[in-house]
Amino acid sequence: MEALLRWGAELGISDSPPSSTPRSPPSSCLGHSLVVSHFPQAGGRGLAAARDLRKGELVLRVPRAALLTSDSVLGDEKIASCVSKHPSLSSTQVLIVCLLAEVGKGKTSKWYPYLLQLPQDYNILANFTNIEIESLQVEDVIWVAEKAVHRAKSDWEEAIPLMKEMDFNPQLLKFKSWLWASATVSSRTLHIPWDNAGCLCPVGDLFNYAAPHVMYEDINESSLVELELIEESYNSNTSYFEDCKHATKKLDAEETDNSSQRLTDGGYDEDTASYCFYARKGYRKGEQVLLGYGTYTNLDLLEHYGFFLSDNPNEKAFIQLDTDICSMSTWPGESMYIQPDGSPSFALLCALRLWATPANKRRSVGHLVHSGSSISVENELVIMNWLAKKCFGILGRLPTTIKADNKLLTILDTFKSHATCINLADLLSHKEELGRFFQAHGLQLEAVSHSELPIRVQKSLERWILAVEWRCNYKKTLFKCVCYCKDVIDKIS
Repeated sequence: MEALLRWGAELGISDSPPSSTPRSPPSSCLGHSLVVSHFPQAGGRGLAAARDLRKGELVLRVPRAALLTSDSVLGDEKIASCVSKHPSLSSTQVLIVCLLAEVGKGKTSKWYPYLLQLPQDYNILANFTNIEIESLQVEDVIWVAEKAVHRAKSDWEEAIPLMKEMDFNPQLLKFKSWLWASATVSSRTLHIPWDNAGCLCPVGDLFNYAAPHVMYEDINESSLVELELIEESYNSNTSYFEDCKHATKKLDAEETDNSSQRLTDGGYDEDTASYCFYARKGYRKGEQVLLGYGTYTNLDLLEHYGFFLSDNPNEKAFIQLDTDICSMSTWPGESMYIQPDGSPSFALLCALRLWATPANKRRSVGHLVHSGSSISVENELVIMNWLAKKCFGILGRLPTTIKADNKLLTILDTFKSHATCINLADLLSHKEELGRFFQAHGLQLEAVSHSELPIRVQKSLERWILAVEWRCNYKKTLFKCVCYCKDVIDKIS
C-alpha cells in the first residue's frame, strides 16, 4: 500500500487543497484529509478521515494521467492497431482487454503499483457456480445469475481473437482471467464523460460504499419466534393470518430524499482535468469516509459489486403477477414490487386496486387510483387479502424457511470463524444442502474443516453464504408484506 500511495503522489494524486504546494515531493498522496484504514464490519479496507471534514469539502483529486482508461492504454500504438480491427467489441470489452494487457506487462506497466493492490477475486454474480446459483432459490433471480454468467462467457469468447492478436500469454487468455478483469471493471469503474466503459481510478477506488440512510428496521428476535410458528402453520394448513398481527411491529419510515445524494460525491472535473471526490457529509477524524455509488437493489449490488446491504431502503422484492394485473396500468413491471417495510409500491398498489374493480367501473375510478386514493373498503380488503396470500404462498413453496436459513447462516459463520469440523448430530435439518455443496467440490461433509478447505472452496463458501443471506432477506420482506396486509385489514375491517 505504501508503494501505491508513493506512486500516486508522483502522478499528482493528492488529498491536499489544490493551492497547497509541498516544499518537497510527498512520500504519500494521502495524509492531509484521508488515511487508509480497516473497517472489519463496514467493508474492510477503506479510507478514514485524517481530520474533521466538512460536508462538500474536496478530499481527493486524481489527475487524468493516473486514470486507467481505454484511451490511456491505447496510447500504445501496437495495442491501438489491434483494437481498431475489432470495432464490434463494446467499450466495456475493450477496457477489460486493456486491463489484461497492462497486467501482462508486469512491472513495465505504468499502473503496476495499482494493479498489485487490486483484489485477487470477486463475488459478483458472474463468478457464481451452479451450486451457488441454485442456492438463491428464487426462480427469476436464478435466471438473472445464469444470464450474468452466460454474458461474461459470451463477451470473453468474442474478445479471444483480439487477445490472441495481442499475443496474450496463455494464462491471460483463460476465462478465469477474463472473469477477474470483468469483475474489476464492473465493481471498480467510475463514470467519465468520454467513455461509457468508465475508468479505473487508483486510490479513488479505496472508498467503500455509502450505505443509504436505513429507513426500515429488520425483523427483531421476538418477531422471528412468532414467524417460526406462522411458517409451521403453513405446513399444517392452518390460517396464514393466525398469530400474524403481533409477529412484527409496524415500522416507521423516516422521510429521506436519498436521490439528492446520488452521484454527488465525485466526478470528473474538466477544469482541473482530474477526478474529484467530496465529503458527502461531515466526518469526524477517524470515521470512515464513504462514496455513494447510486441507488441499487440488493440484487443489483450483488450482480455488479459482489455484496449487498442487510438494511437497504432501495431494496425491491418482486413477486410474479398475473398478466391481467400487469395490464391494469401503464407502469413498467420493474415499478411493481414489495418495499423494504413490506408495503406494496405505489404502482403495484394502483394496479391491484384497478384489478379488483369490476371492469365496467374501472374508467370511472381511474382518477382516484392514479392519485393514490383507495376506492372502497371492500376493494382494499380484496387486494390486501390477495397480496398476503400471494406472498405467503411464495414463502411456502420455497425450499427452506427463514428459520432454517438463519440456522444455516449461524452454522456457516461458526464454521468459518472457528475452523472446526461440522457436527452432523446438530445439523440433521441441513445435511442435504450442506452435503450438496461439499459434494459439488468433491468433498465429504463428514470430514470437512474450514482450515483444510482448498482456497477455491473457501471462496465458493463465501459466495454460498451471500446467496443464503440474499434469499433470507427476500423472504423476510415477503413476510413483512403479509403482516403489513394484516395490519391494514385489521384497521379497516
